[in-house]
Amino acid sequence: MRSIVAVSAAKGTIAWRPFARLSMRRRETLAFYAFLSPWIVGFVVLTAGPMLASLALSLTRYQIISPPKFIGLDNYATMLFGDPLVWQSLRVTALYALGSVFLTVICAFVVAMLMNQRIFGIDLFRTIYYLPSSISGVPLAILWMSIFNPEFGILNVGLGLLGIQGPDWIWSPVWVLPAFIIMSLWNIGGMMIIFLAGLQGVPQHLYEASELDGAGPLTKFRHVTLPMVSPVVLFNVVMSVIAAFQVFTNAFVMTNGGPGNASLFYVLYLYRNAFQYGGMGYACALAWLLLVITLALVLIIFRSSPYWVYYEGELAG
Repeated sequence: MRSIVAVSAAKGTIAWRPFARLSMRRRETLAFYAFLSPWIVGFVVLTAGPMLASLALSLTRYQIISPPKFIGLDNYATMLFGDPLVWQSLRVTALYALGSVFLTVICAFVVAMLMNQRIFGIDLFRTIYYLPSSISGVPLAILWMSIFNPEFGILNVGLGLLGIQGPDWIWSPVWVLPAFIIMSLWNIGGMMIIFLAGLQGVPQHLYEASELDGAGPLTKFRHVTLPMVSPVVLFNVVMSVIAAFQVFTNAFVMTNGGPGNASLFYVLYLYRNAFQYGGMGYACALAWLLLVITLALVLIIFRSSPYWVYYEGELAG
């Protein structure tokens, strides 16, 4: 094989002959994969590899301290037909997702409409509404524990000033899930910014044309604003559903699944099986069930999107 590098003694230059023979298209392709290779390696090593390993472990009885033993689909059979806590955790997570997604999307959109007004100091208000979403994790959970405290929490104190007896919130099996749904409103700041970007991208000439046709505020909102921001609504709904099925930190810190498993979220139950009970193989099976459920919900949302999502120019295409 010829040497890759050919040294020209006459000119004192180094010519990379194999690369010099490549067309510009091939050079660009090689450069593309060269720059993409760190991500590809990271994906294979840190994402795809662990996913395949978890799929293999889900077919075993693996108690961490002992070698995994292949048991086929026994983990999945136990999970679906012999473990009532799986269905309890799915019910809790589904109810939370239904309430939190609906509430956060609606509230974030309303706040974005308000933040889209051209008034003095609007940038300050946008910052104020966004800042809470930058706080998450354990500090946020501790903050809300004090807010939901039935004796001295600020929420019940405020209700008491109005003459309303506040509930026990996270200490009550009935109110713990509504408390978590209310708590989800803390994170509408990021969604609000995305909605705001979508609202500011609506062409103004559409509003002007609708005004010439005699359209009022509600008509413009229904026939101009909503259709134009519907792709943003789709994005926020999908991301909210995925996030709702991954709730863990707040439930782990605030209630640890109680009282009476009323806040036993699915990921919290998965964590218990993996790190408290040591059933890593069973936990891997739970993780794959979560992936299938989330993927199915996302696919359902996307399949329904042609009926309510409008993309500008799609009719012309």
